[in-house]
Amino acid sequence: MRRDIFSDEHDHFRAEFRRFVKAELVPHLDRWNARGISDTEAWRKMGAAGFLGANAPEEYGGGGVDFLFDAIVMEELAYARAHALQMSLHSDICMPYLTTYGTAMQKDRFLAPAIRGECLLAIAMTEPGTGSDLANVQTRAIRKGDEYVLDGSKTFISNGQNADLIIVVAKTNPTADPPHSGISLILVEADRPGFERGRNLEKIGLKGQDTSELFFRDCRVPAANLLGREGQGFKMLMEKLQQERLCIGVGSIASAKRSLDDTVEYVRERKAFGQPISAFQNTQFKLAELASEIEIGQAFIDRLLAAHVAGDEIVKEVSMAKWWASDLQKKVAAECLQLFGGYGFMDEYPISQDYRDAAVQSIYAGTNEIMKVIIARRMGLA
Repeated sequence: MRRDIFSDEHDHFRAEFRRFVKAELVPHLDRWNARGISDTEAWRKMGAAGFLGANAPEEYGGGGVDFLFDAIVMEELAYARAHALQMSLHSDICMPYLTTYGTAMQKDRFLAPAIRGECLLAIAMTEPGTGSDLANVQTRAIRKGDEYVLDGSKTFISNGQNADLIIVVAKTNPTADPPHSGISLILVEADRPGFERGRNLEKIGLKGQDTSELFFRDCRVPAANLLGREGQGFKMLMEKLQQERLCIGVGSIASAKRSLDDTVEYVRERKAFGQPISAFQNTQFKLAELASEIEIGQAFIDRLLAAHVAGDEIVKEVSMAKWWASDLQKKVAAECLQLFGGYGFMDEYPISQDYRDAAVQSIYAGTNEIMKVIIARRMGLA
């Protein structure tokens, strides 16, 4: 079914990016997955081709176009299983903090190189003892003269090994009441003394995407590295989470489509009891159900994309999309793996990768349980 949110210009952009993915990214995916990290050269190529920050301001090298162009990049990367490149994290989660809250100096120093793929971005929220409860982060950034001094640790940080600039969620006022009013966002360059990268963490899925521990020990940055105003960090995070959670929904549906497409192809070719598996009614019913749910999910995501581009406030709806689409991705991967039988359990078949990669979708960007809490509150139930 034709998706009517896209124009001819969007379709042309998708075709160009799809060619880029096939030529420049797909040949490297196995190597990145084996190494646990992508090549920075790939990011620079994406930037040079105009595929990073399409939604960012033209004056800093961005495309100045609507968010649908970035959504296309997300969809194509997810469909290609190019999860090693966390483009949405870089362009659509981290970059908007700079475009919205950054000073002219910060944009010149960091935003323009980020759009070129020369300054890779990460955001450090999660700590060893703090996940969804961001108000209780323990990392501190205490003002001393013209500097902030950071102390603390972060974990599960995507792009943690490759990042050149980290947006750090820290307490600038550890005694603030309520606690969230003491949170600020601090920009930390990776070459700052006192900043250390820890392990590139081993995971069950998203093998090619570097996920790291980060440490700050008497790490000093200029006061000019404060993003926005002191004590406004929590509010800034909440304002940007709408887009982050929409990104999860976009990628989940695209990944589910790839799992389904590969499975349809497999069951047509694989034979059992003298006929293709696709001839069995159980196979037909199962795939018909999954295809229907994916179409329903895509229609909802498209509606939210249009609303987001229009500037609507859709926190409740993107929370619905995040949990529902990520749960659907896990369901599709599991059901499709079952149809592959024993071969689905083998690494040589990508459906096994889909199964592993889907696991984290219901955890990061706010757990699906948190999404349901948000929905319930927006319904007036709390």
